[in-house]
Amino acid sequence: MKPILGYAALFVGAVAVGGYFLNSGGTGSTPVAPALGAANAQDASEIDTSGIVEMTLGEADAPVTVIEYASYTCPHCATFHEGPFKQLKEEYIDTGKVQFIYREVYFDRFGLWASMVARCGGEMRFFGVSDMIYDQQSEWTQGEPAQIADNLRRIGRAAGMNDEELDACLNDGDKAQALVAWYQENAEEHGISSTPSFVVNGTTHSNMSYAEFSTLIDGQIDG
Repeated sequence: MKPILGYAALFVGAVAVGGYFLNSGGTGSTPVAPALGAANAQDASEIDTSGIVEMTLGEADAPVTVIEYASYTCPHCATFHEGPFKQLKEEYIDTGKVQFIYREVYFDRFGLWASMVARCGGEMRFFGVSDMIYDQQSEWTQGEPAQIADNLRRIGRAAGMNDEELDACLNDGDKAQALVAWYQENAEEHGISSTPSFVVNGTTHSNMSYAEFSTLIDGQIDG
């Protein structure tokens, strides 16, 4: 396995942590960084992404499917998960009206590391770990790369994972490469240019207020 903690070369044109993505605020959206790609000359289309698990909530036969594209290092995504997502879950996901699918976007290696930690706990713990990552975004994203990795390990341990599990996940370079290729495939399919973005029954939408989101979903149900 290629060590992910030395995997900066995986990203082509990725924006470094500490710049715009982590310091911008407000309720808008964050532009996606330039295209990411593997630096080992292997085309993304040649990478097997079939083993990547879709992280979902809600009923598979719900009348509305919402796919969120988000990055763990995006402040607007953290804002969504701190508020509107909780309302969406209570009013639409838990009531069987919406199937929710979460797909990661990778601006940088740190967002990828966060994804590896969130997925390390398996499907049952994924959304709980994701909540912790978003809740602590302003803290774990600070420091040098080694410190950021340690911060994410601390979140993983708080979620019930041990150091051996976390090290195995964070050093699975093949999984990291597959995740980036999977992200590229999905983002190209749905024309994702900022985060958070939402695909509602096949149509892509940029970030919006919860009132707008609710109206959009209700229109799909009533329609």
